[in-house]
Amino acid sequence: MSQHINELPEDLDRPANEPESTRPKRTESVFSGPYRALSLGVILSVGMVAFESLGVATVLPDIARDLDGLGAYGWGLSALMLANIIGTVLAGRTADLRGPWTPAVVGMAVFAAGCALAGAAGSWPLFLAGRFLQGLGVGAVMAMAYTVIGLAYPEHLRARMFALLSSAWTIPSLIGPVLAGTLSDSTTWRAVFLLMLPIVAVAALLALPGLRRLERPQGERTAAPAEPWWKGPLANSVLLTVGTGVLLQALLLENLMLLAVLAVTGAAIALPALRRVTPEGTLTARAGLGAGVVIRGLLCGVYFGSEAYLPLGLQELRGQSAWAAGLGLSAGAITWVAGSAWQAKRDAAPGGRTTGVALGFAVLLAGVGLITLSILTDALPAWFAVVGWAIGGIGMGVAFNAATTDTLGQTPAERQGEMSAALQLAQTLATGVIAGLGGAALALSEHYDAGTRVALGSLFGLTALLALVGIVLARRLRAPAVAG
Repeated sequence: MSQHINELPEDLDRPANEPESTRPKRTESVFSGPYRALSLGVILSVGMVAFESLGVATVLPDIARDLDGLGAYGWGLSALMLANIIGTVLAGRTADLRGPWTPAVVGMAVFAAGCALAGAAGSWPLFLAGRFLQGLGVGAVMAMAYTVIGLAYPEHLRARMFALLSSAWTIPSLIGPVLAGTLSDSTTWRAVFLLMLPIVAVAALLALPGLRRLERPQGERTAAPAEPWWKGPLANSVLLTVGTGVLLQALLLENLMLLAVLAVTGAAIALPALRRVTPEGTLTARAGLGAGVVIRGLLCGVYFGSEAYLPLGLQELRGQSAWAAGLGLSAGAITWVAGSAWQAKRDAAPGGRTTGVALGFAVLLAGVGLITLSILTDALPAWFAVVGWAIGGIGMGVAFNAATTDTLGQTPAERQGEMSAALQLAQTLATGVIAGLGGAALALSEHYDAGTRVALGSLFGLTALLALVGIVLARRLRAPAVAG
C-alpha cells in the first residue's frame, strides 16, 4: 500500500497484498535516510497543532470572560471543529488526486491567518471567525499527516509512526498549557495566538520539502462518474458543517418549540451529507472501515469532549488558576504518548488491535469517572483531576493507535487520502458536537438556574456512556475474512 519517495527501499515495489510474513526482514526505521525528512516534517506539523489545541483550551475561559462569550462558550470549541470538517474533506480528496503537498501548503497558510485574526479580535463573533479559519487549516494539516503515513510507510513502520505522532504532543503538552496560562495571567491571552505564528513558519519550512517529494497516490481506482456539484465533497462538507452548526445553535435556545424545529432541521441537513463524505457502512458501524470511522469518533468524543471542559470545571468549581488547570491537559497528553508507545510494541500480537481498542476505552472510562468526582465533588482534592486525566490519556493512546493502524491497514493505497479524511472528520465532528452539547448544557443551566455543576455532570455522564458504547463496538474493528 506504500509508494516510493524518491529513494525508498527497493522491495517497496512488491505487490501491496503480499503477506507481511513472506516479505524480507527490514531493518530501516522511520528515521532511516529515505524517511527521515518526511518523518520530522510530519511530526513537527502535528506539534504545531498540539501547541494551538492545548494552549487555547487552557485560556479559553479567560477569552470568553474578556469578550463576553461565556454564554456561548461551546462555540469557542465548536467553531474550530466544524470548520475542520471542510478542511479535512477537501484536503483528503485533493491528496488522492494531486498528492499531499498542495493541501498542506494551503492548510498552514489559512491556519496562520486564523491565529492572527483570533489574536486581534475585539469581540466574541470576530474571535469565532478566527477560530473558524484555524479549523480549516487544522483539518488540512491533520488529514495530511495520516494520509502520508498510509502512503509512504510500509505496514511494519506505521504503528511506530502513529506512536510518534502521539509523541509530537509531548513538548507542547509539557509547556503549552503552562506557557499559555502564564502568558494569560501575566500579560494577555492574545499572546498565545501571536506565539503561534513563528511556530507555523518553522513547521512549514521543515515539513513542506518532504511532502513535495511524495508523489500523488498511484492505484487502479476507477474514475468516479460525473456528479452534480451538490453531490461533490465541497458541497457536502459545507452542508455537514451548516447542518451541525444549526443543530448546536438550536440547543442554546430557551424556546423549546423553536429548539426542536431547528434541531430536526439541522439533523436533516447534516446526516445525508455525512453519509456522502464517509465510507459506505459508516452510519451503521459496519465491521471494518465503517466501524473504524465510528470508533475514532467515539474515542475523540469521549477524550476531547471531556478534556474541553476540564479547565472550566477546575477554574469555576474548584477555584484553580489557568496554570493549574493546564496541568490536567499536560498530564493527559503525556500519558497518551505512553499508551500509544505501549500499543505499538504489542501491535503484532494476534488480536492485539481489537483488544487494545476495548482496553483503551475501559481505561479512558476510568479516567472520566475520576475527573468527574474530582471536579463535581469535594470528596477528592482538586489535583486528583490531573491524575484522572493522566489515566484517561493512557487509554486514549492505546485505543487510538490500535484503531487507526488497523483501519488504515485495511485501506487501499489509492483511498488513503479519503480514508484519512474520514477518520479526521469523525474526530472533529464528534469533538465539535460533544463540545457544543456541553455548551448547550451550560446555557440551559444558566436559563434554569441549575448551575455549572449540573451542566458538567451531564456532559461527563454522556462521555462515559460513549466510552461504554466503544467497548461494545471494538470487536467490529476488523472486517470478517472473505472465504476463498
